[in-house]
Amino acid sequence: MQREAPEGPNLLATARDALLTEILPKLSGTDAFTLRMIANAMAIAAREAAQNDAWVAEMRATMQRLTGDAAAPDPAFAAAIRAGVFDPGSAHHAEAAAVLRQAARLRCAISAPRVLGKG
Repeated sequence: MQREAPEGPNLLATARDALLTEILPKLSGTDAFTLRMIANAMAIAAREAAQNDAWVAEMRATMQRLTGDAAAPDPAFAAAIRAGVFDPGSAHHAEAAAVLRQAARLRCAISAPRVLGKG
């Protein structure tokens, strides 16, 4: 089902812009800092809402295949990492490392896009 415009990320961006351009200049000290924190949270929420969640299903499918655990692939994958199953030299080290790199990149795209050279 197509969402009706304006969508959540656009609403958050519009509200954030109003806070930063219209209200922030009138504040100082702790109030200004608090408003900047709110604006930052709104930007993170907008990026998260705009992101395609297909990557979550893809990563869970890979974790399930690597661990054989269909019921709880996330904790099984974490347990396998702690147990050394994917240590360097293991059969699936490169694949497990790729899943972790992708997860880190996607999380950074939401919470810290500047780290990736975006935003």
